[in-house]
Amino acid sequence: MLLSLAWLREFTPYDGTPQELAARLTMLGLEIEEIKNPFEAIMAVVVGRVLTRQAHPDSDHLSCCTVDVGGPAPLPIVCGAPNVAAGQLVPVATVGVTLPGGLTIKKSKIRGQASEGMICSESELGLAEGKSAGIMVLPETCAVGQALPEALGLDTCVLDVSITPNRADCLSVLGIARETAMAFDLPLSLPDVAYAESGPYAASQVAIAIEDPDQCPVYRAKLISGVTVGPSPDRIRWRLLAIGQRPISNIVDATNYVLFELGQPLHAFDRAKLAGNLIQVRNASEGEKITTLDGQERSLTARDLLICDAAKPVALAGVMGGANSEMEAGSTDVLLECAIFRPGAIRKTARRLSLPSEASYRFERGVDQVGSVYAMHRAVSIMLETAGGTAAPGEASAEPKPFVARAIAFRPARASLLLGVAMPEAFCRKTLAALGCAVTDTDPSGVAAVTPPPYRLDLEREADLIEEVGRVYGLDRIAPKLPRVAKSLDDAAPETEFAFWARLRAYCVGVGLREAVNYSFVGHGDLDLLCLDAACRVPVANPLSEDQNVMRPMLAPGLLGAVRHNIAQGNANLRLFEVARIFTADPEAPSTAREAGRLGIALHGARHPEGWPWPKDETAGYADIKGLVEGLARHFHLPEAAYGQGAGLPWLAPHVTVTLGDTFLGCIGQVAPETADAFHARSPLWIAELDIDALRRLVDARKPGFTPLPGFPPVRRDITLAVPAGVTVGAILGAVREARSPILEDVLLIDAYTPEEGGDRRLTFRLTYRHPEKTLKDKDVDKAHEALAQAVLAKLPVTRP
Repeated sequence: MLLSLAWLREFTPYDGTPQELAARLTMLGLEIEEIKNPFEAIMAVVVGRVLTRQAHPDSDHLSCCTVDVGGPAPLPIVCGAPNVAAGQLVPVATVGVTLPGGLTIKKSKIRGQASEGMICSESELGLAEGKSAGIMVLPETCAVGQALPEALGLDTCVLDVSITPNRADCLSVLGIARETAMAFDLPLSLPDVAYAESGPYAASQVAIAIEDPDQCPVYRAKLISGVTVGPSPDRIRWRLLAIGQRPISNIVDATNYVLFELGQPLHAFDRAKLAGNLIQVRNASEGEKITTLDGQERSLTARDLLICDAAKPVALAGVMGGANSEMEAGSTDVLLECAIFRPGAIRKTARRLSLPSEASYRFERGVDQVGSVYAMHRAVSIMLETAGGTAAPGEASAEPKPFVARAIAFRPARASLLLGVAMPEAFCRKTLAALGCAVTDTDPSGVAAVTPPPYRLDLEREADLIEEVGRVYGLDRIAPKLPRVAKSLDDAAPETEFAFWARLRAYCVGVGLREAVNYSFVGHGDLDLLCLDAACRVPVANPLSEDQNVMRPMLAPGLLGAVRHNIAQGNANLRLFEVARIFTADPEAPSTAREAGRLGIALHGARHPEGWPWPKDETAGYADIKGLVEGLARHFHLPEAAYGQGAGLPWLAPHVTVTLGDTFLGCIGQVAPETADAFHARSPLWIAELDIDALRRLVDARKPGFTPLPGFPPVRRDITLAVPAGVTVGAILGAVREARSPILEDVLLIDAYTPEEGGDRRLTFRLTYRHPEKTLKDKDVDKAHEALAQAVLAKLPVTRP
């Protein structure tokens, strides 16, 4: 919003600099984007007096003038305006001045006569649209040599204020004046709106009918007769120009002036064009049409709100007036509309029709219903002053939904708690009162009742009031401090399914898998390839296609289909995962189908990414997919799972089951070659599918434990064993742990080597030792290390090479 500083000072006597005002308003939440002079282009234009005027000797329409501009000597100026005359005060652009249109004044000779300046018209100065009939003649109150904007009292300081959507009250000069008066402890005054009324009462001449009070809580109309439509006075025209508005006529300019001054949109109808003595506010019929002031025919829906007379729609409520009721040069009678509309309805209409306006911008955010009465009278007083005429006594109105003030409970102690800094009760009361709130005395429990003013529609709850106190205090003065959060792990709420699935996805992405998202529908053909029992299938009544005619009973068909699609697109190195639900037939379930969560993993192609230096040409294998499952258990702090040979899935060879204690988690395996061929696999295809509902139950059952961080350094020793075929790494790790050395902290396989000539594998393990109460000495570690080695050698058929 553009705010004229001179206009602001008519409401509150602020005498500081624009920069000081901008800084304070910005800290109050009304950010100042720019401070500018809208008349910068004519600041060098000065007031001159025409001393002499003579006809040009070589032209019948030019005049040769001498003009005093306050310099050492009068300037010779050739002027082509028919209304130039000696004795006039006129605006003069001297040599070197560039006018708004881009014309730079230079010394010249016009048909042989010297000219050292230009006497300007309003259009040449950017003070009027179109081409002016003659030069601008200034009032005698102007001083020769004075800068033109200063002489005319133009608003040369305008602040561009960024208004947040919740602060609809600041979309006016009055709204920002309230903030200024509060911030600098200044008085606030409103313009006088007294005017005479005569004739029949307005309510006896026009009736108001509102179809839906929720759409239009109040509609008021003032009647003015005998007006003369014409240009507005200079002070109104130039003020509107300063804030970027185009002056139109004295009647329309009065409504725009009040819109920006008080924030209340108004509309002036030509009463002679209104049929009957009735104004109706109703929703449009579907497909109903209206031609708006911009000349465009608009097709409406039943959600659009209309203003109608007894026969036809005359305005699109809150957005734009109709072309069939606009004020024109010959109009003499005015019906001035002042209403409140539901913000949501106006916003939807304006957006749907791509018809934004200053009025709809304010209606969308909320308008002061109580203050609208004053705004209406203010507009009437300006119209009577600038266009003449007579106002009918009273008003025609309907207010089916009067404004009801709301009281909000406010606790100063709560304000101090939320803001993190002490807010004395006296300061809170003073601040809220300065904002226009009515504050009752605080009761013994420390609660006060605060009634916001009707123009602060954003104040709905205690937190809003606390925010107001905080911003007036100065949010920049409140030091940032993280709040202390105390949480009992014993009473912690269980993790939601959504959060658990999010953690599961995070793990999979973290280990380099890419997520696949497949339809919940698969085809019977794919399920037949996987030899799945038809009894568990849930058919789709109206399938999208034959390939999607059954709900998936497991994730494997979708993942294998994703593998087939990627291979067909030339992407053969795949590490995919999917977290989703499966569906199996269950006659006892309410929907005859039972849902369960599953995690599916598929590996195909190279083990290492493209460009991996060494080793090359290795394909993903059992160790890779088993390692992902083991890592998942570690990620959720679960004990190691047990792996066994499974049965019942002939399309997996090998088929490995995964169990954790007594809980069956799922299976791992390589897709059988004949099945893998059906999905275009070019290398071993490995797949895993885990029951994440069971996994979640195991995770929820675990209780977090805490141990102190180690205070002493670790000592590491390596041991290499010759391991014959048939002895697993797991057996060796188990033997090490069974030895139960008190200082053994961890054991890890770090290397595996198989001789090319055959023979036993060479496995190297790294053992970490640490004492909880002291730094270990080499002799202590050597003794424990040798004891562990002997225990393993005694338990397993392994040797130390």
